[in-house]
Amino acid sequence: MSQDDILRNSLIHKLMAINDLTYLKALHKIVEPYNTKTPLAFTPEQKRMLEMSEKDIENGRLISQDDLEKEITRWLNEK
Repeated sequence: MSQDDILRNSLIHKLMAINDLTYLKALHKIVEPYNTKTPLAFTPEQKRMLEMSEKDIENGRLISQDDLEKEITRWLNEK
């Protein structure tokens, strides 16, 4: 995986953890000018993960955000 892919994935994970709407709006203001018409280029690993996610949805393997956060907290407390 390239350095830009690693950085992009790291940023995505961090963004997913932010619950502060004001902070998210400020970040959105920073990235909004970026040309979103440029097609995204996914790595083979990212494409595979998206395919796996679609299969999970099709097969009803879903979890609510609240349940996911509880699972993550439980898992982190075990470490």
